[in-house]
This record gives sequence, C-alpha cells and structure tokens, in this order.
Amino acid sequence: MATITTPDFFVCDFFGAAPKHDLAAMEHPLFSLSTRPDLRVVTYQHNDTTITVTPSVKGRATIFDADILIFCISQLMAAINAGQATARRLTLTAHDLLTATGRETSGDGYARLREAFERLAGTRITTNITTGDIETTSGFGLIEAWEIARRTRAGRMISVSVTLSEWLYRAVLSKSVLTLSRDYFGLRKPLERRLYEIARKHCGRQPEWRIGLETLLKKSGSTSPRRVFRAMLRETIKADLLPDYQMREEPGDIFLFTPRALVEETRPSLAPSSPAPSSPRPLSPATLEEARRRAPGADVYGLEALWRAELAQAPAPARARARKTPDAAFLDWLTPLS
Repeated sequence: MATITTPDFFVCDFFGAAPKHDLAAMEHPLFSLSTRPDLRVVTYQHNDTTITVTPSVKGRATIFDADILIFCISQLMAAINAGQATARRLTLTAHDLLTATGRETSGDGYARLREAFERLAGTRITTNITTGDIETTSGFGLIEAWEIARRTRAGRMISVSVTLSEWLYRAVLSKSVLTLSRDYFGLRKPLERRLYEIARKHCGRQPEWRIGLETLLKKSGSTSPRRVFRAMLRETIKADLLPDYQMREEPGDIFLFTPRALVEETRPSLAPSSPAPSSPRPLSPATLEEARRRAPGADVYGLEALWRAELAQAPAPARARARKTPDAAFLDWLTPLS
C-alpha cells in the first residue's frame, strides 16, 4: 500500500479557483448578520441539530468574515481536484485573499482583515453537526490559529497563515461543499448573502423551492422581529440582486426561490409577484393555529406551500372547493398527515 505524505502546510496559489462554501455553514446560521460587534451567545436548534455560538470580546464572526473561510475552502478544493496533497494549515498572500473576495487592498482593508481573523479565532461553536458522515458533539473555533507576516518598514502584510479547525477541514476532505457565484462577494447587505446561501443549499438546480417565513427567519439567523424581517425580505425581492436565484412572495407568508435560468426561459408566462387569480386566498390565523395543534413541531407555512402545490395539480372540482372554502379544504388535507 502506498504511503500518502501529508505536508505541514498548504500554499494557496490556485488563481481563479471557484468560490466554495461548506454545507453546514450554508445550512445553519453560524455567522452574525450584524454590522456592529455581536456579543450575544446564540443557540439554534433545527431537527436533530443543535448549535451554540459563543463570541469573544471582539464579537461573533460575521458573514463577511466567512469570506476568509470561503477562500481557504476554494483553494483546498482546487488542490484536491488537481490531485495535490493538502493540510489544515494554509499559507496565502493577503492581497490574493482581498482581491478574490472583492475587498479593498488599501491599508484599511488589511486592518479589517486582521479584525476578521480575530473574530473567527475567538468565536466558539458547540454543535453536533455531521461533517463527513461523522456526527461529533464538540466545541471549536472556526479557525484554530492565524499568523501575519509584515514588512517592517512599510507595515504591509506579505503573507498570512491560517489553521482551519479539524471540523471544517474534515468537511473539505469529504467534499461537503457547494460552489458559489462570484457575484456573492458583491452583495453588501448581510441578509442578501444569507438568503443566497440558503437558496443555493436548498433550491440548487430544482425548478423551485418554497419556505415559510418562520423557518426562513430561524435559518437566516436574523434577530429582527417577524414583521421587520418580512419587510426586509420584501425589500430584497424588490432589489432583485440575489445571484442565480429570483425570490418571490406567495400568499400565507411563503417565499419562493427559482433559478434565474428557468425564470428567463419562462418569463413571458410569469405573472407579477401577486398570486394567480385561481389561487385560494391566504389561510386565516385561526386555521394556521389549528394546523400547529394538529401537527406539532411542523412548519405550518411549509405545509401550506405543499398543499397549494398539490392543489395546483388536483382536479377542477377540488380546486373550486378550495377557492370557496380554503380553510376547511386545508384542514381536511392536513388531517391524514396529523
């Protein structure tokens, strides 16, 4: 059996490597969306996954700090695909990192880079997320260590060393990653970045994907009240800046993501963001509350989206009854599931 030699460090020198992010970070809200120091300890639970994120005195790592990890993951995946050996410790030039992630290469850009390293190293995660088919409950930093080399006279960074956590490195080795659009780095609003990550992870290349407001709020990691979050989503829809995906609002606090390639193909037949005339009116709050009672723990908005999707393919009499009495029709449909 051949012996594989693992180097002590890996040099990042793949120019133009496709941006890639790990699946767990795209699935779960590990990073803060706040533009101010976020000192809150956050616990997130979804299905069988529990995550507690504890910041340092510098604050919790932000979604913009994650650019560093995306760059490292992209370089490692390029090497793996080229058949080269890799290591958890990466050596890179700060200029390449800043350029690849669309950041300024001014003095301020280098200063902010150091602050990002400090937040990434100081943010601690305790979780049972599965990476590489292994479920591990553990605590770790997003990066284990970092080091900056400078030219003493100019004070400019010349090289940076980053040691990734075992958890993140294992995700890379198991190829638990997805390719991002390069336009991702051009998104300046934290929520836009997070919505793109969620769409890329869950919609992918499917014709469409729906999610209820409540679940989207939880998965986004936003701390805004529901009504404010809804307004922010509507602003995002109006701006229409998400790479690769178009976002629309549907009745009942449902949000639809569709790949832009499919939108372009069917644009003449698409109605505006308002519901189709034949669609049943939104369900009443009382009906949604009854649905929660019948299906405890379920996303009632997701159930409503599934009901509407099945209804669109139902015989005409069933569609007519649903338009006339949508609350009763939905609860009748829900009963066999509860």
